[in-house]
Amino acid sequence: MNTRFYILVFLFSFSNSYTQIENEIPAPFNIKTISFVQNNNNVLPFFKLGDTFELQFDDLFGNEADYYYTITQCNYDWTPSNLAKVEYLNGMDNQRIITYENSFNTLQLYSHYRQQFPNKFNRITKTGNYVVKVFNDEQEIVFSKRFILYNESVSVLSEVRRARDFESLNQKQNIELTIKYGDLSLQNPVQNVKISIFQNGNWNNVITNIKPQYTIGTELIYRYNKETQFWAGNEFYTLDNSQIRVTNNSVGRVTSGDIYNSHLYTNNARKNNIYTYFPDFNGNFVVLNYGSENSQIEADYSWVYFTLSAPDFFDKEEIFVTGMFNNYAMNEENKMVYNKESGLYEKAILIKQGYTNYQYTIKSKNNTINAKDAIDGNFYQTENNYTILVYYKGNNDRYDSVIGISNTNSEGIRN
Repeated sequence: MNTRFYILVFLFSFSNSYTQIENEIPAPFNIKTISFVQNNNNVLPFFKLGDTFELQFDDLFGNEADYYYTITQCNYDWTPSNLAKVEYLNGMDNQRIITYENSFNTLQLYSHYRQQFPNKFNRITKTGNYVVKVFNDEQEIVFSKRFILYNESVSVLSEVRRARDFESLNQKQNIELTIKYGDLSLQNPVQNVKISIFQNGNWNNVITNIKPQYTIGTELIYRYNKETQFWAGNEFYTLDNSQIRVTNNSVGRVTSGDIYNSHLYTNNARKNNIYTYFPDFNGNFVVLNYGSENSQIEADYSWVYFTLSAPDFFDKEEIFVTGMFNNYAMNEENKMVYNKESGLYEKAILIKQGYTNYQYTIKSKNNTINAKDAIDGNFYQTENNYTILVYYKGNNDRYDSVIGISNTNSEGIRN
């Protein structure tokens, strides 16, 4: 009996040690403009439990294909939680997405899909990390997206400050925060409370696994320097093709074929320039066909031709065009190609009409983001949005709940 018990314990421990992290699965070429939408705006995927939001995407095949979705709860580290689905989901998932429309008066045909949460088939009942997976009618996974549901059980105060160390004083932004849990009963909060800090909703550089630096009564204080620093980057570029046939200060030339082609002006690396402020959406995008009644189905797609002059980076790094429009993905579809004849980096990407923020991201040869040597530099004055999420898992809890959130901006950065 004892031998069998120890074997079971060993097998359980072994399986847990190899629990797979639920990374986002990128969509195939025909699936575009995946976004979470709330109040008709593309938003970061952080929602208060019970609030209504939508997952939207386009299928460029435009054949009204059937798509289904499932919902999986995850732990703080994005491994699947130990809860059964009935413990966090009221109703059934694996439902067909039944709300869709075909594009209207566009050269690029597409079907636009919308799935609302919560809905009449299911409702998520617990806070935490979640992954929505979208499948085709053959139950093959098409793509997956992460989102987070929270409650505001604790108060989170946060602000952005300049770095204190001399080396990064002018290049980084530091996040300081205080978690006030008051009368809320938390077991061993120093160990059981965790945080995640996001910069402009980018999953690629999120800061996690930072413990409080010290406590005062029922307050958890995070006043680190290096541990909570972000490279500040520079303001995003903005593509404006809301009037798809018109040139402007971002589009230098428009040609037409099967669909429109938007040729952008050449961007010059700004690393060695002085910082210049200009408004952006902090990586976000707005789908808009100027003058249409319903841009979600009347906005067209165009091939957008990006051109970058960055001679200092030739043959040293891989460069990608990234933003929320492509989930900051560093893949072949967004990878720039060096043109030896012109001495420029070039890339054409299919993008939905409107206002689109983008940046140039370097991936080093060790497959990590090289933020230190950013093409457009790092300036502490850069205006960035930061989101802090607070997690808690008691000694006997079986999942990580999200008990607080704070949003702050670096526009009023302090020394």
